[in-house]
Amino acid sequence: MKTILRGGFVVSGKSSRRADVLINGDKIEKLGHVIAGAPWDTQVVDVTDCYLFPGFIDAHTHFDLDVCNTTTADDFSSGTRAALRGGTTTVIDFACPNKGETLAHGLKLWHEKADGKCWCDYGFHMTIDDWNEGIERELDDMFAAGITSFKMYLTYPAMLLPDEDLYRALKALTKRGGVCGFHCENAGVIDARIAELKAAGRGADVSSHPQARPDCLEAEAVNRILHIAQAADAPVILVHTTNRQSLAEIAAARSRGQTVYVETCPQYLLLDDSVYYDPDFERAASFVCAPPIRTKDDAEALWKALRRGEVQTVSTDHCSFTHAQKEMGREDFTKIPGGLPGVETRGELIYTAGVAQKRLGLAGMCRALSENPAKLYGLYPRKGVLAEGSDADIVVYDPNADHVLRGAELASKAGYTPFEGFKTSGSIRSVYLRGVLAVDRGEVVGGQNGQYLMREKCML
Repeated sequence: MKTILRGGFVVSGKSSRRADVLINGDKIEKLGHVIAGAPWDTQVVDVTDCYLFPGFIDAHTHFDLDVCNTTTADDFSSGTRAALRGGTTTVIDFACPNKGETLAHGLKLWHEKADGKCWCDYGFHMTIDDWNEGIERELDDMFAAGITSFKMYLTYPAMLLPDEDLYRALKALTKRGGVCGFHCENAGVIDARIAELKAAGRGADVSSHPQARPDCLEAEAVNRILHIAQAADAPVILVHTTNRQSLAEIAAARSRGQTVYVETCPQYLLLDDSVYYDPDFERAASFVCAPPIRTKDDAEALWKALRRGEVQTVSTDHCSFTHAQKEMGREDFTKIPGGLPGVETRGELIYTAGVAQKRLGLAGMCRALSENPAKLYGLYPRKGVLAEGSDADIVVYDPNADHVLRGAELASKAGYTPFEGFKTSGSIRSVYLRGVLAVDRGEVVGGQNGQYLMREKCML
């Protein structure tokens, strides 16, 4: 059976226009005024005055990940179900082998975690936390397995690489047409500041978390990796970018002719660092993530950069823990598992705080949540656009169906949202995954039908 979505506004990365969408099987067959003469076996769905976005892509999630002697609340089943409910039809998670393990081992483990359990389509980035001849030889196997993007860390001892290995890895990836994302913070100075805070009797204060990891230490690491990338003549992605100083370093690198892709997250756009000073431990600890949430001025700088196209994507860094798990750090802030839930609320947050507040246009939202991640991570034009021949991944957004976000009503197993009580402008009415209705008025009606995606090289 074919399906026609009639009367909505089709949103692209350039504009929006009223058009009908004809779905045939798992693909979009036609856009335009296609309702006339529809065959008898065509279902017609009235979406008058709704916005039709390409399925959102969240290219930064952490499901079923071991952190701080615990495991994230959301595995691939609950996490992708939450994603789908929030309009995300594709996630790209991070396969994370430990030091001493092969990339092949990490990929196999993540397939075991995800295959047959996902409610939306999925792919993997590969984390590199070792560098040697064996790892380099494995890179070709990763590309053959559909993995064309990687990640390295400038912090965390279990994942940290020395500068010379960062340089060698960037050269090897660039030679193959790959692209690498970086978590940028200065590990050594953070450790020194943690020691100072604990010596001052601040070890149980949640507010010590942002004080241990100030914006300047993120900007320093951004500066360092950009100069290493300059030497390696390599493009880079800066994930979960949070502040003005980092944006200034990025602007300087681009003025030198470097290719730099930038990601930020809803928590850095909508929240500010006052959340860490709540006297209630449970509330304050629920916002602990790395890098930390910054100031209101930093948030406005990010909105401005997003509007100008200087920030390409908005992902979530979904890494969910329950309040009980966060409780592990009541006496020592460094033991609070770092991460926030967010994969389910991203679309409504960006529409509400961006489009409805005129910080961002519809086309800008489409670029940040759909088109740019599809291009950056080798999925375009199968994903990221509503066009003839593309996958029929469609988000139907009703701008007049406001509601209030409540953690208890979400699909994530975290049990809370950092945006508790936030009133949205409109909401997601329905979601189609490859032509099949998967979410209908807030209810997930599809199944665990997610497919693993073989990705091409970056095309942004």
